[in-house]
This record gives sequence, C-alpha cells and structure tokens, in this order.
Amino acid sequence: MTVTLQAAPKTRRLVFPFVAIVGQEEMKLALMLNIIDPKIGGVMIMGDRGTGKSTTIRALADLLPDIEVVANDPFNSAPDDPELMSDEVRRQLEENIPVTLGKKKVPMVDLPLGATEDRVCGTIDIEKALSEGVKAFEPGLLAKANRGILYVDEVNLLDDHLVDVLLDSAASGWNTVEREGISIRHPARFVLVGSGNPEEGELRPQLLDRFGMHAEIHTVKEPALRVKIVEQRSEFDQNPPEFCTRYEDEQVHLQEKLVTAQALLPRVEMDYDSRVKISQVCSELDVDGLRGDIVTNRAAKALTALEGRTTVTVDDIRRVIVLCLRHRLRKDPLESIDSGYKVQKVFNRVFGLESET
Repeated sequence: MTVTLQAAPKTRRLVFPFVAIVGQEEMKLALMLNIIDPKIGGVMIMGDRGTGKSTTIRALADLLPDIEVVANDPFNSAPDDPELMSDEVRRQLEENIPVTLGKKKVPMVDLPLGATEDRVCGTIDIEKALSEGVKAFEPGLLAKANRGILYVDEVNLLDDHLVDVLLDSAASGWNTVEREGISIRHPARFVLVGSGNPEEGELRPQLLDRFGMHAEIHTVKEPALRVKIVEQRSEFDQNPPEFCTRYEDEQVHLQEKLVTAQALLPRVEMDYDSRVKISQVCSELDVDGLRGDIVTNRAAKALTALEGRTTVTVDDIRRVIVLCLRHRLRKDPLESIDSGYKVQKVFNRVFGLESET
C-alpha cells in the first residue's frame, strides 16, 4: 500500500528553480555529480557572501524526484535496500510483517550553527530504557537527513568535533549513538554540503580533505549578468508560481537526466591508462592518501553518466580534476599561485595537453 506524505502543491512553499540559476557552473556541476554518485563524498563550497549558495542547494533538493519510504519511519527507510533501512524495518521485513509505503520529497536538512551533538546525532532516554526495558531513541538531524542532503552553512565556524561526526557518518552511511552501555545505530547516508566564506577562517586540512569536492564561487562581475540575476530574483519574489511554471519543462528534463545518469553509472568504464595518469597527477601534486585518486575516478564517471555516455574521456577528467584535488594540496604560505591553476598545469603535462593551454 502506498500513501502520499508530501504537502499538496498549493500549500508547498515554492523554491527558486535550479535551471533558472545564472552562473556558478562549478558549484552546480559538483552538486549534480554528488547526486548521481553520493559516494563522491560531498561538496565544500567556498565563496563570497550573497552568491546564491543556499538558494542553489535548496533548488537542487526540490528538483529531485520523490523517494519511496516506509511510512512513519523517522529514518526515511528504503523498503528495498538494507543499507538504507533501520534495524526495526529490517526486522519487520525479515518476519514478513507488512509495512506501509509512501512517497516524500528528498529531505533537505539545514544544520544550525549552534547545534549540539545531541541535536545532530540523537539522544537515548536512559530513564525509559532502564524502567521499561526499551531502547528509547530520540532521532537527531542525521536521522532526518538519511537519503537526502545535509547542508551546513558557515561550516568553517562549526566546532571541529561536530564536523568530524558529520564526515564520519557521511563516509560510513551509519550513525551510532552510545550512552551508559546502550548502543543504537541507524542509517545516515546523505550528501554533505558545506559552505563558507574564506574571510572567516579555513577548515583544518584534515577535515577539508574529507570532502569529496571543493567548489570556489565568486561574485559575478559582468554588469549585464548581475542585472539578469537581480531581475530574475525580483520576478520570482513577485509571482513564484508563474516564474516556476516558465521553467517547468527544463526542470523536468534535468530531473530525468539525473535519474537516467544514476541508472547508467554502474555501466560507465574508464580505461587503465587514464586511471594511471590520474594517480600520476595526484602523486606529482604530493596529495596525501588515496582519496584524491578515488574521488577523481568517481567524479569523472558521474560526469560521463550525466552526459549519457559509458566511456570516460580525457575531457571528462579535465572538467572534474580541479574540483576533486584543489583542496588537497599542501598550503605554502609563501606561494601566490592558485591551487586550481597548479592542478590544471600538472594535469595538462601528464595527459599531454600542454600545447592546448
């Protein structure tokens, strides 16, 4: 049985359409690739204030098709994937107890700056557990974000310990809460998106490295484009339904493109020579660990799937490698060269494209 868990179209708050967002192509590409393959590991968006970071992320969450969930389950459990369902739902399915299914929008969870660890991870009611002998668990934001997007604005101002907790959950897909010898775990697989302003401080390199991709965004300088952005925002604010209707066909087309790419991804292949060259680029840039190699491989395949192909080209790798590696380079305070330019230069040399620069 299927029930509808979403608000009626008339009562749901309209969100600025993703396809109507002007510019910021780097950020939009990084977000779409993470939707196609969440194992890329999330996106860190660094840039000026007022450049549409929050608007873009909310627009992407709204663009995605509804997901099938087990009704009244606080973890948005998937009825057909053990990695995305709670232990309680798994037990019900194993014992052939019927569950009610429903559909809901992909969850988009905003993490407030002052959030405590209990608010993020959830809490265990020890008193109830001891007196009634049940595992009384109050789910946190990680439970709500399962199978969705978790957005942390000003992530560079968040407590390092909390950032660690978020990154651990995003990497493992599970959140474990332990207190007084009682342990509860639940699925927490989400796309982690962090944003921040470099003027307010950098993230520690160890934490920065854990984000799959790093997009840099800047204020649009071209006057004509700035006018277009201001006019679009004004039109949307005056009449959101009419503005959204204008972009409906494009939104549906992009949604179908993302769904097709998710299905195509397992069939995408990259030749051995390209994989070796990616690792050579990482090695020459002195990137610590193997995360850079893994993420670049995944991102290039996701981009290939997004464009409806099954064979990765050198151009696919070129378009994602800066996003995947720029934040993994060791910072030299005396060096003025941009890290993205450095990645591009080594890539061109390794892949034999120097003559094209």
